[in-house]
Amino acid sequence: MDKPADRYDIQTEVLFAPGAHMDVAALAAGLQPWTNRTLSQVNDAVVRLGVLEGDFHWHKHDAEDEFFYVLEGRLDIELPDRMVSLEPGQGVTVPAGLMHFPHARGRTVVLMVEKASVDARGD
Repeated sequence: MDKPADRYDIQTEVLFAPGAHMDVAALAAGLQPWTNRTLSQVNDAVVRLGVLEGDFHWHKHDAEDEFFYVLEGRLDIELPDRMVSLEPGQGVTVPAGLMHFPHARGRTVVLMVEKASVDARGD
């Protein structure tokens, strides 16, 4: 049986140039779960839009922090010692090297800010 990481549709090309208007809600409405689109580049970081549903897997990013901000739904991020539960309007930064396991409780729309070099499937 395949895992979400195996079927995660990730496109890393930047969709919006600096100064371009973005309708993030409209873009998210047209995406299926386990889709990740790079919206914009800000210095050496990117802003990504993820539509998630269900469990991902334990993973980490050796060299990059990862910021999650929930727009819709609920995202629980399991850490080795606790669970961080995020509702719309809430966020958390997972530091580089920390194992984490995202659990999207139903369809969940998330903005992620991370270095452009991050592999969204984990290291």
